[in-house]
Amino acid sequence: MLLFSPITPFEFNNQVFYVKRDDLLDKNFNGNKARKFYYFLKRDFPNIKKVISFGSNQSNAMYSLSVLAKIKGWEFIYYTNHISSYLKNNPQGNYLYALKNGMKIIECGLSNEEMRNFVLNLRDKNTLIIEEGGRVKESEEGIKNLADEIKEFAKKHNLKIFLPSGTGATAFFLAKNLDIEVITTPCVGDKEYLLKQLFLLGEIPYNLTVLSPRKKFIFGKLYKELYLLWKELKLSGIEFDLLYDPIGWDTIKHYNLKNILYIHQGGLNGNESLIKRYKYKFNF
Repeated sequence: MLLFSPITPFEFNNQVFYVKRDDLLDKNFNGNKARKFYYFLKRDFPNIKKVISFGSNQSNAMYSLSVLAKIKGWEFIYYTNHISSYLKNNPQGNYLYALKNGMKIIECGLSNEEMRNFVLNLRDKNTLIIEEGGRVKESEEGIKNLADEIKEFAKKHNLKIFLPSGTGATAFFLAKNLDIEVITTPCVGDKEYLLKQLFLLGEIPYNLTVLSPRKKFIFGKLYKELYLLWKELKLSGIEFDLLYDPIGWDTIKHYNLKNILYIHQGGLNGNESLIKRYKYKFNF
């Protein structure tokens, strides 16, 4: 795995942005999840035999944890609310790749706090619990490395940091370890939901700004406008994640944000299944 990902200029919407290419860290272990799980990757845990997490059945964190568990020789159990019969019969995307890495996935019919409380109660001396999306204090170490990599570049070019958020852990720890503005937007739930997730990590840093998206996008729902924006981004030279990044770039356009260093958080494995869904629904 690369220790340092490049920063590249990116011309989009008649403006020049900069992109931190964490998608290039490693083929199988990249993006913000590689940063979040760096702490666990670089240490030995002689008593740990199993890692348990929870969340969406196409989660980037789920896939990255399956890679981590395979490297470490741990059993990986993942809880999710529901798996559609279509996905069960036609495994694809992060779900397929995580299964190939040995993940055991369990439908539990729970969501939000019920799911979280259920999984947290499974902890024992041989089991590592990693919360949804890598929202754990140990994630700070790898994200601090990211902050150190971009700090001087951002100051030199007078840039603000931007990234879309799920649980918000990456944005939280970036802001905590930088003295420049970090801007994010919620992709799972609304602004109020994201703020609740952030408060689980502690007092929200003074330099972290949460902007509401241009409109309410239901997580996982297909929006033609977001797919077309994603295609436009790809034609501009960089492939982004199809689930989070179109909402991020749509927010940048809506607020006319300038002087931005955009954090590319990887997650491209999930694009395959989403592209199929978009082509089926909209007959692209």
